[in-house]
Amino acid sequence: MSEHTLYCFAQSGNAYKPALMLQLCGADWSPRFVDFFNGETRSAEYRSRINAMGEVPVLEHGALKLTQSAVILEHLASHFARFGWASEDERREVWRWILWDNHKLTGYTAAYRFFKCFAPQLAKPDVQEFLLGRAKAAYGVLDKHLSTRQWIAADCPTIADLSVCGYLFFDDEIGIDWASDYPAIAAWLRQIRALPGWKHPYDLMPGHPLPPKA
Repeated sequence: MSEHTLYCFAQSGNAYKPALMLQLCGADWSPRFVDFFNGETRSAEYRSRINAMGEVPVLEHGALKLTQSAVILEHLASHFARFGWASEDERREVWRWILWDNHKLTGYTAAYRFFKCFAPQLAKPDVQEFLLGRAKAAYGVLDKHLSTRQWIAADCPTIADLSVCGYLFFDDEIGIDWASDYPAIAAWLRQIRALPGWKHPYDLMPGHPLPPKA
């Protein structure tokens, strides 16, 4: 039995954040496929036994059961003594960008991609346009920030980088050309890809291609 079990599925950028962290740390971990698209997270069993919020990721580590990607990332940074911070200033900067990511970049990107690629019924064009516009505003903030530095919150990669990149390797599904439109983001993503052990979410977590409808 693995030391860490991560409840996840390949299309989830939020699950990719801790999956990538586990992979980069060389952890003894195993993915547990969650059949989100056939309703597993909405089931009474999942919500009573795994996560009352009805979400992934969920990390089981010994007696711990943790939910929310940011909480899991912080736990793993402490456990492995990697991708954390070297000072209180860095800690605050890491959390500033993680909170911004969850509220702005991931929030709008994930919603836009879901309606564009996976939803049974597409959102109205004006809703999709709004979501994409808000996502692009976040990309602009990030691109400007990265234009003068290599990593988001410190002089080396931290859990802020692993959080913010969660959905950005789905660029073909989002319909974004990072190199053309956001060159600093493109350079930063290349650095993440170069980290030993990096894998694309579809190669790291189970569930791609999508399972048949139940």
